[in-house]
Amino acid sequence: MYIIIGGGGDVGYYLTRNLLTQGHEVLLLEKESRRYQSLSEELGQSVFKGDACEAATMEEAGARRADAVIAVTGEDEDNLVICQLAKKRFNVTRTIARLNNPKHEDLFEKLGIDITVSPTKGILSLIESELPGQRFVQLMTLKRAGLEILA
Repeated sequence: MYIIIGGGGDVGYYLTRNLLTQGHEVLLLEKESRRYQSLSEELGQSVFKGDACEAATMEEAGARRADAVIAVTGEDEDNLVICQLAKKRFNVTRTIARLNNPKHEDLFEKLGIDITVSPTKGILSLIESELPGQRFVQLMTLKRAGLEILA
């Protein structure tokens, strides 16, 4: 499976590393020169210098053949642009966006982002599960199927 990841912060780095060890073909896009240099020393050819919000960068990265695009920058606006560009311009069938502000979840859903992952929501669920009287933790919502995964 060919996966493009936009955003070379900690989440992008560890996600790329994990997906590579699982045997996927992964390309991590990072626009900042210093961070790109550091990532490429560690991950080699799996890192590309460029802004995933730009169509030319996505074209060079091979977005037309990507099975999935995952946007994990620290900015919701960038993550939305990356996923919209992948879906609308390059016909990528699977888009996943990191959602830094849970208030944006409905907007991302309305605009066709397939999956949103909110670290804030996840942490809140885990903390709430540790409070007395809490029996379940919501791990994930599968919007298309109308299901929630609880533990």
